[in-house]
Amino acid sequence: MRAGVITFIPILAIKCTLGYNMKANIINIGNSQGIILPSMLLRQLKLSNRSTVELEINNGSIIIKPEPRQGWAEAAKQMNAAGDDQLLLGDFPNEFEKEEWTW
Repeated sequence: MRAGVITFIPILAIKCTLGYNMKANIINIGNSQGIILPSMLLRQLKLSNRSTVELEINNGSIIIKPEPRQGWAEAAKQMNAAGDDQLLLGDFPNEFEKEEWTW
């Protein structure tokens, strides 16, 4: 058996919050392996192509979690373009800036 070649196709059960399990095959993707996630599952988790996810191994299971704050950079750019990125509380100094900072 060569390294990186799958000689069998194990099945992964995917726990879905809709209350049922799905199955997926591990497939070859270039020199790596992966699974194809059903679009219904991606929509439920608000993920799309190129979304970043966190992978965790816990008690013999692979847990896939959406990375927090995805899309924030693009949203900030859109807010800036619309002029909607002003400070809510204004710019005010703290005690350190008033007494200890040398300008």
